Amino acid sequence: MDTDKYLLNFRGYNLQRTAVDIEQLEHLKDFEIRDDDVFVTTYLKSGTIWTQQILSLIYFEDYRKQTRKMKTAELVPYLEYSTHRIDFLRRPSPRLFSTHLPYYLVPNGLKNKKAKIVYIYRNPKDVITSYFHFSNFLEAFETSKNFDDFIQKFLDGKVVGSLWFDHIKGWYEHRENFNILFMSYEEMKKDLRSAVQKFCQFLGKELSEGDIDAVVKQATFKNMKSDPRANYNDILKNEFGIKNKDGGFLRKGTIGDWKNYFTVNQSESFDMLFQKKMKDIPLKFIWDINEK
Repeated sequence: MDTDKYLLNFRGYNLQRTAVDIEQLEHLKDFEIRDDDVFVTTYLKSGTIWTQQILSLIYFEDYRKQTRKMKTAELVPYLEYSTHRIDFLRRPSPRLFSTHLPYYLVPNGLKNKKAKIVYIYRNPKDVITSYFHFSNFLEAFETSKNFDDFIQKFLDGKVVGSLWFDHIKGWYEHRENFNILFMSYEEMKKDLRSAVQKFCQFLGKELSEGDIDAVVKQATFKNMKSDPRANYNDILKNEFGIKNKDGGFLRKGTIGDWKNYFTVNQSESFDMLFQKKMKDIPLKFIWDINEK
């Protein structure tokens, strides 16, 4: 098990070193899964917090009506990280979890195909762009000298989350082992109401039109940014420290911001690698806000 100041490599996967409990990780495979558990599964910077907010609004009426003040970090806690970790075994059902783990590190009980997984993926150029800013915002992540330097670290898998290609391909290629729904960040961005309806259908949740309206309204980027329950700024500041006071956890939440950072050469080089690595993965990727 290799460690450095920022990364802890656990069975081939990099985690944020200061936020994990090794003993906890060692026992994750045996973690008891309930049939109605739901997991939000993502690579970093792919819409995790957004999906936490949406599922909190779908599942908890008092949260939807804004009478419950718990943060989404507590309602949909991370399985592998100790931040806001509570006693999972004593939590009432249905339990909601978040995880960035690859398919091979999640609890074995998920393979019974009863508990559900919502896998959110995002076009990787926007992931890189968002991750670059995120890394330069938090003390607990290594600062990159420049954007080109971060791209190289990302492509070498020398970041928390390891290789993006391995993460998404691993989950997709082993999808038959799980009860899993794949949803793109861009699909959610372009038509949030339809995305919420798809989530409800997959999760077996019947909401009225008025309740769906409430979910959609509270899950917009603008409303989330101003909602202390859904914005992680204070949590991250307290847990990890911030390097850039002008930055923020919820930055833009858009599609195609990568165009403001990638050079033509960087973009073309990434496109070639993407085509090579993803040629057998039929998931739809949207790279521009105007794409249909």
